[in-house]
Amino acid sequence: MNPARLFYRTHQFWKALAVQPADKDLDRVGNWLSPSQQALFFRLQPSEQAHSLDLLRRLIAQGESHPDLLAAALLHDVGKIQYPLQLWERVWVVLAHALMPGWVKKWGSQPIQARQPLPAWRKALMVAEQHPRQGAELAAQAGSTSMVVALILRHHETRTNQAQGLEDLLLRKLQVVDNET
Repeated sequence: MNPARLFYRTHQFWKALAVQPADKDLDRVGNWLSPSQQALFFRLQPSEQAHSLDLLRRLIAQGESHPDLLAAALLHDVGKIQYPLQLWERVWVVLAHALMPGWVKKWGSQPIQARQPLPAWRKALMVAEQHPRQGAELAAQAGSTSMVVALILRHHETRTNQAQGLEDLLLRKLQVVDNET
């Protein structure tokens, strides 16, 4: 991991310890999400809500106004609500990604079975790898547009420089702000 990325992740860790979303930001969620989407958003952990709201603020500050992009910014991590992670588990995921990304992919890609007893280290990898798909499914069930669902599904996809259409363009914008926060 390069020094800039290490600094970023260290800052992210300390920020996650005490971050709480501001009430004024929470009050504005309804501007971009339907009631059923809001119900998903409010099931996120406070640090994940704050992260999503930070993405929203950054996109708006850049002049973005596409409603699907803004909704996806708020819901991109909603797949994590099914298996919430403790802070130490999130640290483990970051370290594992940095030190052994192939191993994370292998252990994290196996399907999560309901009520399956798993060691915490393995559950964390599975959530990290599978939350985009699970989040897309939850967003679709909540009535999200196909664009919002696609952006959530693809938000951890490896970026290419070749945008093929509106979805790829919006995805790139979401990924850039997600990687900065």
